[in-house]
Amino acid sequence: MIISGKQYKSVWMQDGKVCLVDQNKLPFEFDTVICSTSEEVAKAIQNMTVRGAPAIGAAGAYGLAMSAQSAPEDDFGSHLRRVVDLLLAARPTAVDLRNAVLQVYEHTLSFLPDITQARVEAISAAETFASSSAEECRLIGEHGQSLIEDWMGILTHCNAGALATVDWGTALSVLRIAWSTGRKFFVYVDETRPRLQGSRLTAFELQQEGIPHAIITDSMAGWMMRQNKINLVITGADRICLNGDFANKIGTYSLAVLAHAHAIPFYVAAPISTFDFSCSKGEDIPIEDRNPEEVTRLWGKQLANPGSAALNPAFDVTPGELISGFITSKGIFKPQEAAHRIRD
Repeated sequence: MIISGKQYKSVWMQDGKVCLVDQNKLPFEFDTVICSTSEEVAKAIQNMTVRGAPAIGAAGAYGLAMSAQSAPEDDFGSHLRRVVDLLLAARPTAVDLRNAVLQVYEHTLSFLPDITQARVEAISAAETFASSSAEECRLIGEHGQSLIEDWMGILTHCNAGALATVDWGTALSVLRIAWSTGRKFFVYVDETRPRLQGSRLTAFELQQEGIPHAIITDSMAGWMMRQNKINLVITGADRICLNGDFANKIGTYSLAVLAHAHAIPFYVAAPISTFDFSCSKGEDIPIEDRNPEEVTRLWGKQLANPGSAALNPAFDVTPGELISGFITSKGIFKPQEAAHRIRD
């Protein structure tokens, strides 16, 4: 991704440490966080310094690989298992984190009892996951850009850009590549309460790329559809089931219902690591509940009535029958066939 004219990734490994773009400071300040321990990586995932399913997957992979370098030889396997559990507990809904961490873990253990080689392979496996994820996102953009026509109004929700992945993004990869080919369109950016990932992060990325856009409140989307200003909806996903149901940032289900009512195509862009081949339906997806103060307070300021309770589920589940298809690195597929086509 481009930030102030320079290319960055959202997460990378340097000098044996995990480096992250601090997404909590954007768009007002660009800064990076350097994690020296797996505990620091887990905390960065939990407090959303790094966020977005593929990005936290890469952060978890690098976090485990980093721990493998200092794991005691007489407790190597057990130590890594404890780190796996620590990282997976940081955020339970996005399946990329589980897939990435277990991929590195299983690959590393396969080289035991040669611990020296296992340490080398841990880093190699993490780098492979991160680079493969970025390339997948580029391919998602290549396939999805065929959906974009001149003068479309396109709605996004949350942030499914390079910040949420390692690079390129998922939904925003489609827009980036379409824009680079010369197509002209306008993006409506849902603010995405309560943490405002749309108005802070998606708007920031679009501005950096020079793509025309405007921020709208979450509750404005239906009226914009009614006025025929929105012709297409593209979001990302945090977990996709075999039947096409998927979890994404809270508010996605409402948009899918609205798009369906207005006969507007709704597509979901996601890498293969976001598909959970062990999850048959949406009801089986664990939904993360976050601190209610994210709803009642913003940057330390009380917004809601003091003393009133608040609810803060971070995600909702959208039935596959409400969407038009999944944009993947292997092509665009109907909701009910996507997981099976990808797995085969």
